[in-house]
Amino acid sequence: MEDNLMQQGIELMLYGMGTVFTFLVLLIATTTLMSALLQRFAKPEPTAPAGKPAAVANDDQLVAIISAAIHKYRSRNK
Repeated sequence: MEDNLMQQGIELMLYGMGTVFTFLVLLIATTTLMSALLQRFAKPEPTAPAGKPAAVANDDQLVAIISAAIHKYRSRNK
């Protein structure tokens, strides 16, 4: 009786491990295939021009906003 139960447990363990292994192999294959397809057919992202970035143009305004926020925070939390 106990040998039969042990055999069933081992069979169940092997089926479970085989299922997980199969799923992981399929997952890796699918991910690799999707990566290859995206690299082949995806358009390259545009690169930023070598000049001054657009974010620098608002630099003075950004510094003023951050300074005001810091001043307000410090005045509330003394």
